[in-house]
Amino acid sequence: MRSHLLNDTTAEQYRRTVTEGVERVAAKLATTQRPFTGVTVDDLAPTIEQIDLDRPLHDSAAVLDELEDVYLRDAIYFHHPRYLAHLNCPVVIPAVLGEAILSAVNSSLDTWDQSAGGTLIERKLIDWTAARIGLGENADGVFTSGGSQSNLQALLLAREEAKPGRTGWDGGPDLGKLRIFASEVSHFSVKKSAKLLGLGQDAVVSIPVDHEKRMQTVALAHELERCVKDGLVPMAVVATAGTTDFGSIDPLPEVAELCAQYGTWMHVDAAYGCGLLTSLARRALLDGIERADSVTVDYHKSFFQPVSSSALLVKDATTLRHATYHAEYLNPRRMVQERIPNQVDKSLQTTRRFDALKLWVTLRVMGADGIGQLFDEVCDLAREGWKLLAADPRYDVVVAPSLSTLVFRYIPAAVTDPAEIDRANLYARKALFASGEAIVAGTKVNGRHYLKFTLLNPETKASDIAAVLDLIAGHAEQYLGDSLDRAS
Repeated sequence: MRSHLLNDTTAEQYRRTVTEGVERVAAKLATTQRPFTGVTVDDLAPTIEQIDLDRPLHDSAAVLDELEDVYLRDAIYFHHPRYLAHLNCPVVIPAVLGEAILSAVNSSLDTWDQSAGGTLIERKLIDWTAARIGLGENADGVFTSGGSQSNLQALLLAREEAKPGRTGWDGGPDLGKLRIFASEVSHFSVKKSAKLLGLGQDAVVSIPVDHEKRMQTVALAHELERCVKDGLVPMAVVATAGTTDFGSIDPLPEVAELCAQYGTWMHVDAAYGCGLLTSLARRALLDGIERADSVTVDYHKSFFQPVSSSALLVKDATTLRHATYHAEYLNPRRMVQERIPNQVDKSLQTTRRFDALKLWVTLRVMGADGIGQLFDEVCDLAREGWKLLAADPRYDVVVAPSLSTLVFRYIPAAVTDPAEIDRANLYARKALFASGEAIVAGTKVNGRHYLKFTLLNPETKASDIAAVLDLIAGHAEQYLGDSLDRAS
């Protein structure tokens, strides 16, 4: 079995095996005709269930053949121009190169003696990102598994910072007094984080949004004032720079002013909108983000990186101490005095992949402008899609895009029952998914079912959007026709 260990004696075997796997994937990418085959759980589950994991195949080629049946054939392919559903991006080749290297070397980014140069590369990228945000000389941060973890850590820091001299809280055990303010269309991880932090179900105060789906700062000001009058503690405001459903960006300068007025931690969830940091045309949309106490960025969304690649940035490096724990077998306190850089001192994770390498290789090959150009292209595409939807009488579109998301609803001329229109839209999405011809997402707006295009593929064209709109309408009309037949 030692022949399978990657080392000096198996280097050539490694080269052959990985090359064979890359060739299989390359062949799939080159020949994929649609984003999905339409396979169902009931179709695929028996194939995987019958595999006996206690009887290995002992041959990588045979395993790749089997993998074709259980994964590669039916995978969802984000690179296809008609994958229009979630915040999943096609990945750039330099990042995949970085992924291959980091997986083989297998550095762990918790301590210097497990990563060496990897530690410094991650720190350099944190400094680069913080500078792009404008957080100042004292900024710091750490890579994370994704936006949810980044938001959780940010709110942990905010909770610990909500102490005398900042908010007037006496630092006692009554966590039930702490409040977090976020828009009604903020990411679900805000409420989940509040629960994990022991703050109670009432801790998150939902702030209404305007017609552009941006947080109403007048309402935020009112809620902050009421919070203080009620003897509660405004622990944090979470502003979103790129909401999941609409791509909307909260008014960051106004939020920053209110946070300064009330001594409240300002967190910006820019998991989606962080691509604007490299944009050649839209960077101004993030004006005000430099005033945040913490910022979430997801490179695996709008920087076109493989999952996972995310980070939490903070304005004041000393606040990261709230995530620090010293263990004698890992990062004893003496290492701080010896100036040994251990990233575990900043992280909620211990063992952690060298995900920063993917972004490093990407920047060294493409440059920031190259990433920004790709993100600008999908934002431009969303504008084209908006024009198509606004001019199409079959559809109601909710709001003009700030980034690259479009939320819309098929509206048949002959049907007035909102519930029946809901069912038609739900049916159309499911039927489209089952066909494998395209994939779109869904959400609710004011209690009604809507469909969603999340455009993160620069290879998608306006003609693809138009074609998918025709497919959706066709499926919805089929449902309504069948519904009339059933009624008669």
